[in-house]
Amino acid sequence: MISFACGILIRVKTHYVNPVSEPKIILVAGPTASGKSALALALAEKLGGAIINADSMQVYRDLRIITARPTPGEEARVPHRLYGHVDAAVNFSVGRWCAEVADVLVATQREAHAAIVVGGTGLYFSALTQGLAAVPPIPAQIRNEVRTRLASDGVEALHAELTQRDPAAAARLMPGDRARVTRALEVILATGRSLLLWHEANMPARVDAALAAKVFLMPERDALLRRIDARFDAMMAAGAMDEVRALAERKLDPTLPAMKAHGVPWLIRHLNGEMALAEAIEGGKRDTRQYTKRQATWFRNQLPDFVWVEPEHALAAIEVQLRELAK
Repeated sequence: MISFACGILIRVKTHYVNPVSEPKIILVAGPTASGKSALALALAEKLGGAIINADSMQVYRDLRIITARPTPGEEARVPHRLYGHVDAAVNFSVGRWCAEVADVLVATQREAHAAIVVGGTGLYFSALTQGLAAVPPIPAQIRNEVRTRLASDGVEALHAELTQRDPAAAARLMPGDRARVTRALEVILATGRSLLLWHEANMPARVDAALAAKVFLMPERDALLRRIDARFDAMMAAGAMDEVRALAERKLDPTLPAMKAHGVPWLIRHLNGEMALAEAIEGGKRDTRQYTKRQATWFRNQLPDFVWVEPEHALAAIEVQLRELAK
């Protein structure tokens, strides 16, 4: 059982949430389909808490089913914040999430709730606990894709794309400056935020990681793969195809984050007659499986203070941390 008497003393610093009471801060991370949402719901019901989204795809209003967002019934059981509040046409950034989560944390603390931040987006958790004083690490996949395009298409093509995505940064760079153009494009693709803004901003941490309970859920690999396949099949049965069809009908820029959510590009290709449904489903599952490897690697390297646990042991691990933090 979770001990209700365990509170977390939030260190008094100007850049951290500074509540009058002693609410709990619990950070729940893990790969896709690891059971994060179920754990967060159980914690929120036990502790009288609110669940705060830290998944970069679950912010999108258009993607409830294909991103496995909490159901309306689950959302009615406890407060859920920062879910489905962004239109798919918006290139939502980690910087904007940081600004929004700061307000949500203040409101949650004022109501004396436990704040349970849950998701699989590593950049969100690092920004939450470390701030945005520097450009976050660029995922290897994005870096490799940009470098491959540099070799095949040339720097002028990359500068042209940068002009569309980040005109302010492109205007400051010579079209032939391979290193700087490549760097600026990598940053806007990875974060949705201009390199200029990263250099100008000094967004502080919002949570002192040393005073928060932190777990990274990691099922046994074969079990995780089975979960991924089962969840994708369940999403298809629940109407994911209709959701993606409605999104495709909007004719949005295919480079927008919402258009690249796992499964979306593959199902759109099926809708366009480019492949069979079974092939599209397998493509979505394969992308998800590959992404979970990158998630695990990122957290292991960038946020090593998270306690890695199997899902069935997560509640006990959080209880231990809360007791230690309350001493």
